Amino acid sequence: MRHVTRAAVSIIALCAATAVHARIQPQTQPGGDPANPQAATAEAAARPAETGGVPDIVVTAQKRSENVQSVPIAISAFTANALQERGVGSIAQLSGLAPNVNLDAGTPFSGSPSVLSAYIRGIGSDDFAFNIDPGVGIYVDGVYLARSVGANQDLLDVERVEVLKGPQGTLFGRNTIGGAISVVTRDPGDTFRVKADVTTGSYDLLQARGTADLPITDDLAAALTFGVKTRTGYMKRIPYTDPLAANSASYTGFPSSGYSSPTDEGGDNNWNLRGKLKWKGDHVTVTLAGDYTRENSTGLANTLLGTAGNVPGNFAGTANLPGTAFDPTGTTGFLFAGLYNFCIGANTAQIAARNAQALCGVRGTQYNTALHQQPIAGVNVDGNPNNNLLPYDNRFLTGNKDTSYATGNDFSRMTSYGFSGTVEWNPAPNTTLKSITAYRQLDWRSGVDGDGSPLNFLQLSFAMHQWQFSQEVQLLGTLFDDKLHYVLGGYYFKEKGGLHDYVTFAEGLLQVDGPNALETQNYAGFGQIDYRPIPLFGVTLGGRYTREDKQFEGGQQDLNGFNYKLFGCSDAQGNITPNGPFPLAPVTCQQGTGYPDPANPIRVYAPGVNTQSFENFSPKVGVQLYPIDRVMAYASWSKGYKTGGWTTRLTNPQPTAQPFGPEKATTWEIGIKSQFLDRKLQLNAAAFTTDYQGIQLNFQQGTSPTIRNAGDARIRGVELEAVVAPARGLVVNASVGFIDARYTSVLPGVVAVSAPNAFQAGTFVGADLPKTPKWKINVSPRYEAHLGNGATMILLADWTHATSVWNDAQRTYVLRRPTIDIFNASVAYREPGGKWTLTAGGTNITGNRYLTTGNENISDGVFFGTYSRPAEWYVRLGVSF
Repeated sequence: MRHVTRAAVSIIALCAATAVHARIQPQTQPGGDPANPQAATAEAAARPAETGGVPDIVVTAQKRSENVQSVPIAISAFTANALQERGVGSIAQLSGLAPNVNLDAGTPFSGSPSVLSAYIRGIGSDDFAFNIDPGVGIYVDGVYLARSVGANQDLLDVERVEVLKGPQGTLFGRNTIGGAISVVTRDPGDTFRVKADVTTGSYDLLQARGTADLPITDDLAAALTFGVKTRTGYMKRIPYTDPLAANSASYTGFPSSGYSSPTDEGGDNNWNLRGKLKWKGDHVTVTLAGDYTRENSTGLANTLLGTAGNVPGNFAGTANLPGTAFDPTGTTGFLFAGLYNFCIGANTAQIAARNAQALCGVRGTQYNTALHQQPIAGVNVDGNPNNNLLPYDNRFLTGNKDTSYATGNDFSRMTSYGFSGTVEWNPAPNTTLKSITAYRQLDWRSGVDGDGSPLNFLQLSFAMHQWQFSQEVQLLGTLFDDKLHYVLGGYYFKEKGGLHDYVTFAEGLLQVDGPNALETQNYAGFGQIDYRPIPLFGVTLGGRYTREDKQFEGGQQDLNGFNYKLFGCSDAQGNITPNGPFPLAPVTCQQGTGYPDPANPIRVYAPGVNTQSFENFSPKVGVQLYPIDRVMAYASWSKGYKTGGWTTRLTNPQPTAQPFGPEKATTWEIGIKSQFLDRKLQLNAAAFTTDYQGIQLNFQQGTSPTIRNAGDARIRGVELEAVVAPARGLVVNASVGFIDARYTSVLPGVVAVSAPNAFQAGTFVGADLPKTPKWKINVSPRYEAHLGNGATMILLADWTHATSVWNDAQRTYVLRRPTIDIFNASVAYREPGGKWTLTAGGTNITGNRYLTTGNENISDGVFFGTYSRPAEWYVRLGVSF
């Protein structure tokens, strides 16, 4: 680790030495005043450097417009033009362009590419459940998106995207412990303009987008933008030729949030609409905005990676407790996959010897006979070949990443919309009072066939409804001849909704039906001052106080009443006896098995509304040095915070709800931002160390993915971003990120469920954190050539290299992402008048495939994952007038 720190210091020292050398010919912004860099920035930001150098980018990372080079925060900023030329259409596609950032479309078993798994500098969240908040905040025009569902936003007619690294709790607040991604959409123009494009490509891609600026009066203008995208899936479902496949129960025979079995997976069918209305008065500006997204697609492409039917377990052993089918040693029985295979292949005597008549009997209970499924006991040995069933094992591995024997659900349906109103009032010179009021609503359903077979071995579906309201007020201004900039504000947020889980394991041996409801209220006050008393030196002081109140009620139940059947409290016809005698103690079966709700004998989650309250103060302190024009060195200390919650996906009876605590991060950072050689070289570097406490991660506990505080970690890293413009028309963007993120302590409860085993490397002190590649490198050259006829040719390439990464907290071997190299390239022709542009390109040209997400369920015997998209081509025609 000492070598990493030395490397970081060496990089920053090199930048500083270059800055000192540059004093020989000090630079000034074109038309600018070195004593007033922001005024100079405002002029230069609107246009590229006249000398063909690196253009400026204006950002609002500190709630005011500034040149990104003057903000003492590590930021990767992307303009609208850069996003379009690189074919970046969603937030997840930014992943390869920003160092120490990992963005994936989809989380384990979400089944939807609209769900975002976001990690910055080793901190984030890889889940979509309502009970866990994201660790990287996503903002659209200053409005926070509370759910990871729908957070993988289509970047439709944006002005820029800012990726802020490290805790951003002071100014951005809720759940920005890892960082923030701020999407800024384009404001209406003052003149009439129409811009549109249509794209075709691999897998029958058809995408059309358009935007129009509509000036209404001198002070009032509107903008309307739309986008439509359809594409067939790259994974094909193929029939399993064994006729026994037809004997399995239909996937529609089990509860689900919906039903759809397509012929391919990984497709798109969505459309978006956004509108803005902006009025500018003498001292007041009012912006009204609205957006609507509709998705009706196949879900993520899921590949079966492996099965595990022979792992010993507690069910139907030869060393069972008297009167039960429960083996406390966990050595002579089965888990769910093994139990299913045993049931269909054992005769009556063998099943009776293990007290497994009820386990192998009717699937379902007397409380809903419409959901009953036929017994599976001995069907393959009863002399009747017409009812034989397929075992679950490796026969369903196709050997091809892009084919599957799945016959169950695969869909993602989402409706998301929101409205916001932003009012900016300038009551006095250098003073602005700003209000952002917003309402958003989300309705989402998805379905996943995780088992990759004609069986119903791991069928997952979800339904989420959520609404949120937020109100933010900011007072911004400058004092002392622009030497002091301040931001003071207040924030209110309320969210309410629920997530309903439906999961069928092992042909219905376990059937989870889990309604969950959550309500959150958040209050915060924040402030920051940036004071530069002399041109050489500046200081930043800020802080945010937050109070958050949460309410939660879980309703998880098992429609098969498996534990009653396991402990001898049911019959082979599916009838359970909650009030009958428990075989191991003089109590009822419901009491003995621990089911917590007398009114609902199959409910496993403790009834009642649970509450938690959290309070936090997140400070920030920073200093800046400006040795020469266009060079800034900075150091900062900041804290981040994310509230806790409750784990929900439990399948064994729980006497009480299981809460988890908050996360905290403390980060030290040093960095430098610089431009040299007449703005032909821009070099930004940062080194950081983070103390990360109470890490919230998803750990598999039996069949249940449960959220736990895993322990603590130390994260250290370095990142370097460079832009070089050596000649007119040629610009090369490059970045390097190195990060070392390891556990420094692991809580005993985590050790118990995540010890190393034959399938997993496990979680322990010194182990790497998930979703965090050690090295990430990107090089993106762009060359613009002016042809003799006045036309322009643009050549663009991207290369991203990332070292291997663990995709899950327990570090499952089959889910590990290898070292990857991704190449993209395009060529564009812009006609002399600039009215139209034709672009042809390819993504993942070398076809390097890797797992973006996945899940292991050893208890159910299933390992599955989603591979990145294969090599694809596209052609786009864009017009503007």
